Formats: sequence, C-alpha cells, structure tokens
Amino acid sequence: MSQKPLQNYIPALTGVRALAAYLVFISHYFYVFDDVFPHIVQRFLGEMHIGVSIFFVLSGFLITFRYYNNFHLTKDWFRQYLKNRVARIYPMYALLTTCAFAYYFITKDPAITRGNDNPILLWVMNITFVRGFFYQFWDTGIAQGWSLTVEECFYFSAPIIFLIAKKYNKFYLQPIVLTAFAVVMVLIFSRVNWHGFFGNVPFVMLFTFFGRCFEFFVGVQLARIVLNKGFERTNKITYTYIGFILMMLCVLVMAFQPVPAGWAAGVESTTGIIVNNYFLCIAVALFFYGILTENTLFKKVLALPFVELLGKSSYIFYLIHLGWMYTLMHGYFDSLNDYAFELYDKWGVDWRSPFEFDKLNLLYAFIILNAISILLFTKIEEPLNHYIRRSNFLIKNKSRNPENESVKIN
Repeated sequence: MSQKPLQNYIPALTGVRALAAYLVFISHYFYVFDDVFPHIVQRFLGEMHIGVSIFFVLSGFLITFRYYNNFHLTKDWFRQYLKNRVARIYPMYALLTTCAFAYYFITKDPAITRGNDNPILLWVMNITFVRGFFYQFWDTGIAQGWSLTVEECFYFSAPIIFLIAKKYNKFYLQPIVLTAFAVVMVLIFSRVNWHGFFGNVPFVMLFTFFGRCFEFFVGVQLARIVLNKGFERTNKITYTYIGFILMMLCVLVMAFQPVPAGWAAGVESTTGIIVNNYFLCIAVALFFYGILTENTLFKKVLALPFVELLGKSSYIFYLIHLGWMYTLMHGYFDSLNDYAFELYDKWGVDWRSPFEFDKLNLLYAFIILNAISILLFTKIEEPLNHYIRRSNFLIKNKSRNPENESVKIN
C-alpha cells in the first residue's frame, strides 16, 4: 500500500475540535435565549452536547491512525504510548482541577463538590479520573471533565482493541462485549448503591466508556478504512454535508424526546441514548470522511489558521467554559453592571449598561474564555506537552523531536 496519500496534515480536523467545543458551550448556555427562540429551538440548542460525540469519534480515529499499523505490546512501546497520552491530556486537567478545588476552599461554592463533604477525597478522585465511574461524583470538580475518564479508558484499551482486531479478527464483537459488561455491572451495583458506582442505566450509557464505546469503535473503523484505502475516492458523494445534515437530524430527534425526571436533556431518554450512542457517531464518521477526502467550503473554513489555533486551544476552552472560571466572570459582569448604573446616577443620565444583557455578557464570556484558552495553550499546555515528551518520564527519551500533537496524519 502506498503511504504517500497518508502523509498529509489536515488542519480542518484540528478546526473540528473548536466546532465540537463550541457546540458543547451552546448546550450549556442555551437558556440565555429563552425569550428569543420557540421552545423546540431551545430544546434543539440544548442537545448540542453532540460536541462530546465528535470528540469521541475523533479520538478513536486519531489514536488508530497513529498507532494501528505500528503498535507493539512491549513494555517500552506501552510506556512511550502512555507518556504521549499523559503529555497531551493530563497537565492542564490536573492544574485546572486543582484550581477548581482551590476556588471551593475560598468560596465554598457547592457546585464544585455537589454537596459531598470530603473535598480532599473528591480532589483525589478527580485528578485520578475515577470520579467518572460514580453517579454521585461524576460532575464534581470540573463537571465536564467526566468525558476525560471516558477518553482515558479508551486510551488504555486501544492497544488491546488493536491486538484483538488484528490477531484474532474480533473487531465488531468488542463493543458488544463492553456494552454487555456495562449492563451486568448496572444489574449488580444498582442494588448495592456504592456512591452510585455503575448506579443506573442512563448514567452508565451516557457517562462511562462502557456505554459510549461504540463511538470510539466507529472512529477506529473509519481510521482502518482510510489506512487501507487512503484519501483518494472515485465517487462524488458529498460526505461532509451529508454527515453534517444527519448529525443535525439526530439532534432534532433528541430535541423531541421528553426529558426524564432528574435529567437535563432528551439525550437521557431511552430513544435519546440510542440515537446519541449509535446513530449520531455514524453521522460524525461520514462527516469526518468528507473532511478527509473532499475539498468543500466547510473544510476550507475549518482549516483557516485562526480556526486551527482555536482548535488547538479548544481542550482548555472545553475545561474552563463551564464552572468556576465562568462563575467568577459572570459575577464580575454583574459588578460592572452595578458600577455602570452608579456612574449613570452620578452623571444624571439614563443610559443602558453594556453589561445589562445576559446575551451580551455570554458573548463577552465566550470571547474572553477563548483568549484565556489561547494564552494557556501557548504559555503552559504546549510547553508542558513538549517538556514531558522530551523528559525521561516513564521511559528514557530517545528523540529530540516529540510527536506533533496537532491533528496530523502521519
């Protein structure tokens, strides 16, 4: 097989990361537009959590593309593999999670601990990712960080997935086994109620790797197809737009689902889980296949240098867009609003405050959070990533040219 078509850098896939992060942002703050849009539009925006599915499919694709044809389950190979993964994910997560708990000790904001009375234990559970297996703890600390537990489970599983697929030709059986394991665990632990460990079906299916594994396997299969066939195509099917339209149709279906008691969106209904976990990811894979093999306007926009930079910093944006940093920012906007009206009273004028409207404040927050993300990416995340890769952490460094962790196909 010729490797020439595979030696390409696809900036648009880096831009996709920004798109995914912004969709999640919309899903968390759609309520700001309650007085603008009809109810069904609000529900539609509330289901934009599909950005998480985009991340999962993309992770499955990228890890497979980078490692599937050259993995060796030796001690040195696995240590290097883990070193790369730690360098990419862990430093900023640990830093921002620690900041979240420092914020809790200063403010006692219950949003960080969700009413749990042992913040030190929660901090340990958060920085070790194990909180993601417990219904009682999954949204503590940086709430959206639950998805990193799912990602880490895939990272640890990927070499075994590759081995079973290549040596035993048992690729499609694996997600079935993992999902069956999740069902058995729920049947056992829903009766035990150990802090919600595998506590209920919606939680396990939506917030653990065992429930979400099919999305990663779809990404894995997409990479296997591209590794086998390359980026060249003979048909003229516009997979980019077909995939995107199908993604939006999945969102619409979830928007029409009744929201179960105690949950926040239609995705938590039975139909929502099925659509989100098993149909949406296929649409995402079609979208990615189009990005990889077509030259569309969508791809050109996602590949713009500024969008690419937003994509590189989107991991940090994802971690800070909801939680303590946004809460501080929102409080600061309220203070500025009060200060503006105090000035207007002194001046004897009846003006509007630039911080009077929630919609404008959300826009300000979006811009500021992106600026902070870019700053943290360039000054902390990227240098730490490179430092760890060049270090002797886990395994002695053998090269001064660490793997480029942008979305690079090589």
